[in-house]
Amino acid sequence: MKVSSFIYAIAALTMAVALSSCETVINANIASAPTELAVDAWLTDQPGEQQIKLTQTTNYFNNATPTPALSASVTVGDNTGRVFNFTDPDNDGVYTWKPANTRDTTKIGVIGRTYGLSIQYQGESYAAAAQMPRVPRIDSVTFTKEKITPLSSEEGYRAEFFANDLAGAVDYYYIRFYRNGQLQVRPQDIVLAYNGAFRGSADTDGLMFIRPIRRSINPEKLYALNDSVRVELRSITFEGYTFWELLKAQLQNAGLFATPPSNVPSNIRNLKTGGTPAVGFFLVSPVRTRTTVVSAANLRNGA
Repeated sequence: MKVSSFIYAIAALTMAVALSSCETVINANIASAPTELAVDAWLTDQPGEQQIKLTQTTNYFNNATPTPALSASVTVGDNTGRVFNFTDPDNDGVYTWKPANTRDTTKIGVIGRTYGLSIQYQGESYAAAAQMPRVPRIDSVTFTKEKITPLSSEEGYRAEFFANDLAGAVDYYYIRFYRNGQLQVRPQDIVLAYNGAFRGSADTDGLMFIRPIRRSINPEKLYALNDSVRVELRSITFEGYTFWELLKAQLQNAGLFATPPSNVPSNIRNLKTGGTPAVGFFLVSPVRTRTTVVSAANLRNGA
C-alpha cells in the first residue's frame, strides 16, 4: 500500500469511528427548575401609556405561552421624588401607567434622571435601577433600488438612515425598525451600536453612524414601493447594551458549534438574601423616530 493510500485509509477509519460515536443516544433527564419572575420593563420618554410585563418562567422544553404574574405591586420612581403606580386592569400580567386624562402631558422618562423599579410579588421584593441617557435625532431615511442578492433578478429597495453620534462620551444605542407598522423581530434585527459603530472598532465619537449600522434596518426581502418604514433610535446604558448583546448571542446560538444555553444576567435583584431570583431587565430610554414612505422622492443612486 502506498503511504498516501495508508494515510487516507486511517483517516477514513477515524472518521467512521467519530461518526458512529455521534449516534449514541442520550436520554436527557432535565429536572424541573423553580419558577422565577420574568420582568420585561422598558420605559421611554414618549407621552402616553407605559407598560411593564410580568410573567413566570417555565421549564426549558415547555413551549407554551408563559403564565402571567398576577397580583403584583409595581411602582417606578425617579430621583426627583416622582412615583408612578402601575396596575393590571385586564388581569393579564401587563401592568400599565397612563396619564390621568388626554390633557395630561406628564411623561415618565426625562433624559438624565435615574429611575428605580419596585416589584412586590408572592412575598418577594424585587428592585432595579437605570438612568435615562441622551440620544441624537435621526436626520433622514433614504432608499436605494438594488437586487435582493447579487445573483438574483428580483429587486427591492434598501433603506439607510442617517444620524450622528453625540460627542464627548461613549453612547450605546439600540435600533428598531418597522415595515408597514410591523416591528421586525428576527434575532438579526436586534441592532446595537457603540458610538454609532461596532464595539472595538475605531474611535467614532461624534461622527456619523457607520454605513453597516445605517443599512441594518432592512428586512430579508427588502422594501417595496410605497412601503412605510419607521426607524426607532433608543439610547441605552452600558448594562443594557451588554444585556442585549448577550441575548442576541443566545438567540443566534445554533448549529454545529453552538454552546450550551445559559441565562442572560439581569439587573433585577431580590432584596431578600436567599430569595428567589428574577430574570429580565429594566431599562429607561429616550426614543427618536423617523417614518418614511418608499417613494421616488426618497430614492438615491447606489454608491
